[in-house]
Amino acid sequence: MVHPGAIIGDGAEIGPFCVVGEHVAIGARSKLLAHVVVNGHTTIGEDSTIYPFVTLGLPSQDRKYVGELSYTKVGSRTTLREFVSVHRATGEGEVTSIGDDSLLLAYVHIAHNCQIGNYVTMSSTAQLAGHVIVDDYATVGGMTGVHQFVRIGKHAMVGGASKIGRDVPPFLLVAGGPATAGGLNLIGLRRAGFPAEVMAELKECYKLLYRSHLNTSQALEAMRAIVKTDEGREMIEFVAASKRGITKVARTMRPRGELAALDDAESLDDAESLAG
Repeated sequence: MVHPGAIIGDGAEIGPFCVVGEHVAIGARSKLLAHVVVNGHTTIGEDSTIYPFVTLGLPSQDRKYVGELSYTKVGSRTTLREFVSVHRATGEGEVTSIGDDSLLLAYVHIAHNCQIGNYVTMSSTAQLAGHVIVDDYATVGGMTGVHQFVRIGKHAMVGGASKIGRDVPPFLLVAGGPATAGGLNLIGLRRAGFPAEVMAELKECYKLLYRSHLNTSQALEAMRAIVKTDEGREMIEFVAASKRGITKVARTMRPRGELAALDDAESLDDAESLAG
């Protein structure tokens, strides 16, 4: 059932039992496989694939939502697997958005006013409350819950079944309930092709933030004195701008001597080996 007012791009495919509303625009070559509901002022980019029982653009579950005009956007080459739900924003003219080249697995929920970047991966049953920001190339593990207004930085990796109540700085690996920082996302950074000098600088920034005896303000000043890369500056800007505070480290996770060995590892290979 496709409303005559909907805009359907060239080569787009709409499968059986789909419902497409009046103010929907679907980009060229995108596919709604079957039983997909797209409502509200919703835009889907080109070459995206929407699997069965996905719902896009339905009214926000926010008690503050009173029917104001708001939007939902899905980028190009993005895949939404079965039963993903993405709600329109709360607030006049506000947007819930998912970027390009992202992959959301089955049962993922994106609440009102969330902003999901490009190349984001969210595993099955990951759940975002309202106003969450997930930056480019981040990965969120399955069965993870993210508190409203939290931000997850670029290239961060959130382990499965985690409880995220504070901001996750870029390039970090965090997990647990509540989540704690466990070091750099070394494997992800290597796969992304980051050079050794960038990874070494990020390691020093991590040590200042989490393994020194400095408070956050002091750690930021120390980081500013050593960073030379865009990635290091991005970590500083993220932490400095955090309103909820950043995810902390669990100092009881390892014996004290093992933590010292991890901090003093002569190379990233040594650190990754110690981290298991």
